[in-house]
Amino acid sequence: MQQQLIRDLVLESTEALDQFERDLLALENNSSDSDTLNRIFRLIHSIKGTSGCLALHNLEQLAHAGENVLSLLREGKLRAGKELVSKLLAFSDGLRRTLAEIGETGSEGATDHSLLVADLQALERSSSQAAVVTVAAGSFGLFSDEDAPAAPAAQAADGSSIADTAIRVDVEQLDRIMDLVGELVLARNQIVRFAGNTQDAELLKPTQRLNLITSKLQENIMKTRMQPIGNVWAKFPRLVRDLSLELGKQVALGMDGAETELDRTILESIKDPLTHLVRNAIDHGLETPEVRRARGKPAEGQLRLRALHEGGQVIIQVSDDGSGIDRERVLRKAVQRNLIGPDDAARLSDREVFALLFLPGFSTADQVTNVSGRGVGMDVVKRNVDRVGGAVDVQSEAGRSTNIRIKIPLTLAIVPALMVRCAGNRYAIPQASLVELVRIGEDQAATLIEHVEDCPVYRLRGHLLPLVYLRAQLKLADQNQEGGSVFLLVLQAEGRQFGLVVDEILDTEEIVVKPLGKELKGLTIYAGATIMGDGRVALILDVMGIARRAGLLNEHSGGVAFQSEARNAQAASGRQSLLLVGVGAGKQAAIPLASVARLEEFRPESVERAGNSQVVQYRGEIMPLVDVVQALGGCLTADADAARQVVVYSLGGRSYGLVVEHIVDILESDVKLHRTSNQPGILGSAVVQKRVTDFLDVAALVAASGVAEFEAAAPEEAGALEKEIA
Repeated sequence: MQQQLIRDLVLESTEALDQFERDLLALENNSSDSDTLNRIFRLIHSIKGTSGCLALHNLEQLAHAGENVLSLLREGKLRAGKELVSKLLAFSDGLRRTLAEIGETGSEGATDHSLLVADLQALERSSSQAAVVTVAAGSFGLFSDEDAPAAPAAQAADGSSIADTAIRVDVEQLDRIMDLVGELVLARNQIVRFAGNTQDAELLKPTQRLNLITSKLQENIMKTRMQPIGNVWAKFPRLVRDLSLELGKQVALGMDGAETELDRTILESIKDPLTHLVRNAIDHGLETPEVRRARGKPAEGQLRLRALHEGGQVIIQVSDDGSGIDRERVLRKAVQRNLIGPDDAARLSDREVFALLFLPGFSTADQVTNVSGRGVGMDVVKRNVDRVGGAVDVQSEAGRSTNIRIKIPLTLAIVPALMVRCAGNRYAIPQASLVELVRIGEDQAATLIEHVEDCPVYRLRGHLLPLVYLRAQLKLADQNQEGGSVFLLVLQAEGRQFGLVVDEILDTEEIVVKPLGKELKGLTIYAGATIMGDGRVALILDVMGIARRAGLLNEHSGGVAFQSEARNAQAASGRQSLLLVGVGAGKQAAIPLASVARLEEFRPESVERAGNSQVVQYRGEIMPLVDVVQALGGCLTADADAARQVVVYSLGGRSYGLVVEHIVDILESDVKLHRTSNQPGILGSAVVQKRVTDFLDVAALVAASGVAEFEAAAPEEAGALEKEIA
């Protein structure tokens, strides 16, 4: 009984100290919060009382010294300045060390807390002489999208004691139950499949009952394993505060999506990687206040953690507005350590260069400190994320920012999936990535599926949907099915939609996810495998991996890409490939498709200003936007919150975004141009699809936009376009 009571004390007190530290950091910014002051006093008072009852006198003495200081703090005789909070955090560490020793050995040993107790007693004595002076705020801040104070940990939602409504279960026991439920789901799938092939009514009834019970059991077991990522993030405010003080930096920590839930196993696996990334961001990324001011930045650096669900997976981002990653410095270090050859260094892309950071022993630090420099942190990040079937991606802009993105599965257990068939093989697609299903009849496929040069597209409710043929991506056979209807899966990847063409849509199933072996980790289009009801293996498709492999996603936006292989022959034929766009007030305009690099959509919040021009960040560059509607004397009628339809046009090695009202169509047509207007930016007009259509002089529009450096190139480019259309 004594050992069980001690075990409960260790567990409950460790949880209480987590809450204690969160409340202390909140008090540092709001020292007059009486509810928080009362709560932290009660937490330590409970630890002191319980340890005294269990004859843990060393722990009791330390808790008593801290309780005295908290009592004075609650009475207003001490103020929660940085000095006091730092000493109380040290007091919390002392309690943790003692509790850890008790948990390992069953006794508190002979740990000496005399110096810590003396410090606390000195604070107690100082209250009778003068209040603790609060250090100037700003060297550490904490901000979040939710400003509500943390709920007291001592009560459940209905007001009853948590001790009366919860029990503690060993996580290994939950893991064993989860494994058994996974096997039960596989057995259920086999029985349901067998019963579906028979006409035995007596068998169908219990099979349906088994199906229902198994689904509900699986759902409830899954809930017991899911935990919010905020449980891991809870320690980061303390970590950021201590590290920023140690390094002499000012850091504001933001945390978005703390309520995002993950499987407990995965949550444990990413705890260390996230800790390394946060430490690296403060040590290597964020500059000192003096350096930041010299670079025109605020003295306080911004560090943000963000978590969200996307496509059946969880995306975790660690970003900062620091100095970024010096690509050339990384390459020099890699060459010095013989990780790559000098010739290879010149050919590496940014993504490949940043991947070098995850090699064992690699570090760009000039000296080893107690924070970093040994080259083991990023290696741990990669290894732990790989272990749970995840991936890490680094994006950085030198001098401005670094964004590290971790993509991990929501759970390693069971997910709903849509089963499809392609070239005789079955594949599973997580339903979280599925938007809708479209069937195109055999007689309609030839007319409804168009091509923007080499990129097939389908017009779905007025929007161009890029198509990806699964046969082609898996290199199974020719991408075109042998006649029949076309089955289209509208999928979402990184906020963008595309259509995946498959041979046949089968059914939905609950599948048990099995990770792929390490030998197959390089196959980015697969997220895992599962065992079907007939005992055969089916591969699980990674939707984002397919989209990237097909070239539909890029770092900044993810629009539809157009290939340029066939552009040289356009002017030779009488028919011209045209992009039709709406330019306001019911008017239609045409742009030669040879002038179009990409079609993009940009959210209004991504549009910024540079001088007098509207710009967006695009593929690592600043791309000016030209409002075509306004340039032609009209105005956009689209909702201010709607995405901007942008035609990307290349001129002189630079990209420009032509903002139009909407994309109308892509077609080939015989063009007979008429001079109907002298308005700048219009080459002439022609009848296209039974409508009078203005043909845009894109180069002239760009020149008229006020970007002086392109004025010289515009007349020559305009002449070339005019000649091509004529």
